Amino acid sequence: MGAGRVFAYGAAAGLIGDLLLGDPRRGHPVAAFGRAAGAVERVLWRDHRGWGALHTAVCAGGAVALGSVAARAVRTSPVASVALTGAATWAVVGGTSLAREARTIGRALEAGDVEAARARLPHLCGRDPQALDADGMARAVVESVAENTSDAVVGALVWGAVGGVPGLLGFRAVNTLDAMVGHRSARYRRYGWASARLDDVAGWPGARLTAVLAVLAGPDPRGAVRAWRADAAQHPSPNAGPVEASFAGALGVRLGGTLSYGGRVEHRPVLNTQGRAVGTHDVERAVRLSKRVTWLALGVCAGARMLKGARLPKRGK
Repeated sequence: MGAGRVFAYGAAAGLIGDLLLGDPRRGHPVAAFGRAAGAVERVLWRDHRGWGALHTAVCAGGAVALGSVAARAVRTSPVASVALTGAATWAVVGGTSLAREARTIGRALEAGDVEAARARLPHLCGRDPQALDADGMARAVVESVAENTSDAVVGALVWGAVGGVPGLLGFRAVNTLDAMVGHRSARYRRYGWASARLDDVAGWPGARLTAVLAVLAGPDPRGAVRAWRADAAQHPSPNAGPVEASFAGALGVRLGGTLSYGGRVEHRPVLNTQGRAVGTHDVERAVRLSKRVTWLALGVCAGARMLKGARLPKRGK
């Protein structure tokens, strides 16, 4: 069995496993990686970019090396290779948990239980829930669903198609490091610089593929293209911009604007200025779009991996 089929079957199995099982409440591999990265940080932390770059190299490089060793250990067994790819895919994607959290908040908002929605919002994003009304929380959820469709699912599949199990683990490691140290706080402005920049690079292809698939899978393809072209570049994140803009245009809603993180107020540009304000019913619409994008991404990435394998020259005897 070629590498293309191994990835295709394994990635499909991993996504089905995520759909059926979701994330475990305890002992998640990403949480274990986070604890290890935290231990490395306690040893290496200095208010210096170089030490931060070393932290990134040790943690992300370690994840890639682990994936490489595991893939090499099972390379002679197609069944074991598919199983390893499936397990790695399940470990690094988070589409089911993303949808579950979004829907929990959406149901609370539709029931008029704003306090329950506020209590749950921190499980999904870092916004200050007390600063948001029902529509503001709905907008935060839709934006989080859009961005995390790329970060938690499509980006991982892209790098899995490129590099197999090491690519899957490496992407999740980089994304996790950015969440841990990549933000612009006093402690991490220098130390987290390398993690943040590497995450921008690693997330670039997945974000563009997510935006393209949102155009294809959404109810308003023209609106998605229009919003992407007009507004994505104004977003402060080079990767969240295309994704959120395409989702906004596809759903016909406005995203962006004023938001609050940790008591810090930001005024971001509005994405899809021709759209309407987000309503609570748009949470479910965003989740459904995210799921369509996920399965399209599997098809694209598996197909690309198989095509790549078919084009590789065969070794002579």
